[in-house]
Amino acid sequence: MKVKDVMHKGVDWVSPNTPITELAKLMRAHDIGCIPIGEDDKLVGMVTDRDIVCKGLASHSFDAGRTTARDVMTEGIHCCREDDDLAKAMHHMEKLQVRRLPVINKSKRMVGIISLGDVSRSASGDMLTETVRSVSAHH
Repeated sequence: MKVKDVMHKGVDWVSPNTPITELAKLMRAHDIGCIPIGEDDKLVGMVTDRDIVCKGLASHSFDAGRTTARDVMTEGIHCCREDDDLAKAMHHMEKLQVRRLPVINKSKRMVGIISLGDVSRSASGDMLTETVRSVSAHH
């Protein structure tokens, strides 16, 4: 099975200058837990709901009116390709201890995101158990 067979399609990214209040509204409206961040036609990071809480809300200098995606995002981005085998993508998630990976095509354009939820509907029980165990392990 290929990543493109299970990924969530039609994902967009937002600018690093997007206010975190807008990120939170987008997450709520779309029932998602992360938003890719892009700049100059290139993915530069990811903001998760946890990033908003731990790097934003819980910081001493938090100001909801001024905090942007750039302030709370995890920089750098790890991806998989839409034509990768699902097992390869799952191994990548395990190694990185991440619950979601942006998916790119041959032109290096983001075409979706694959999450543990997507994987749970398609992977074998043993493979899924191992991935969840590895991803959820304490860092």
